[in-house]
Amino acid sequence: MSRTQEEMNDVSLLGNHNTGYDFDYKPEVLETFLNKHPENEYVVSFDCPEFTSLCPITGQPDFARIIINYIPRVKMVESKSLKLYLFSFRNHGDFHEDCINIIKNDLVELMDPKYLEVIGLFTPRGGIAIYPFANYADDDHQALAEQRRLAAFGLALREGGRR
Repeated sequence: MSRTQEEMNDVSLLGNHNTGYDFDYKPEVLETFLNKHPENEYVVSFDCPEFTSLCPITGQPDFARIIINYIPRVKMVESKSLKLYLFSFRNHGDFHEDCINIIKNDLVELMDPKYLEVIGLFTPRGGIAIYPFANYADDDHQALAEQRRLAAFGLALREGGRR
């Protein structure tokens, strides 16, 4: 079943060939569209292998792979707007943990999902890799949230062996 033009009224960036790329944090670029299957419990995953932000102290670039998984409720994030949003961190100076929590908070506010998690696999600097994990769950998904947080403790061991 195709989407109607009315359903796409809030999606302005997709297909826009005059898209501007902001180099400073810009959450207002995020757009949503309606979930046509709210009765289904399913996961949407995004993998951004080229995330960049800046160290708030040195100004040096930090590179990461950002993974976002969520179970939608009514609204879903439009992927091009998400790409532009993540790109807007390019000149944003914050610690790795802050970036991941900001992304989580912005997406929860935007969509009100049933469950959402953000994983940051930051490239090592100074001999240390940092892998922050942040998640959110509504009342019905608290057990999932706790299970995923506990699983995140093994993330560094798994990722460290892949490099």
